[in-house]
Amino acid sequence: MVVKTTDAEFAQLLQSNENVVVKYFANWCGNCRLFAPKFNRMSDKEEYKGVKFLDINAEENPEARKLGGVNNLPFFAVFKGGKLVAADSTSKEEMVEKLIKQII
Repeated sequence: MVVKTTDAEFAQLLQSNENVVVKYFANWCGNCRLFAPKFNRMSDKEEYKGVKFLDINAEENPEARKLGGVNNLPFFAVFKGGKLVAADSTSKEEMVEKLIKQII
């Protein structure tokens, strides 16, 4: 399950979950919308059951955007123990899975 979040909740979610993957998006971003169903499917995979999947609007949440180092959209970041491990701007499912594998 993917959880939509905001700056107000982001830091708490990073602290309360050991492994976190974040999809940064914007409402105007077509590739972000196209990737959403893939991200949802990934969140349901058994191999990722220990990973918290978050969705955050990069334009409306500048603190979360800064923590992830967002430079393009869609943008993905993985955190372990509240610390940024890796990030990438991509629309490829296999690239996002490579990121996730760095934290599990």
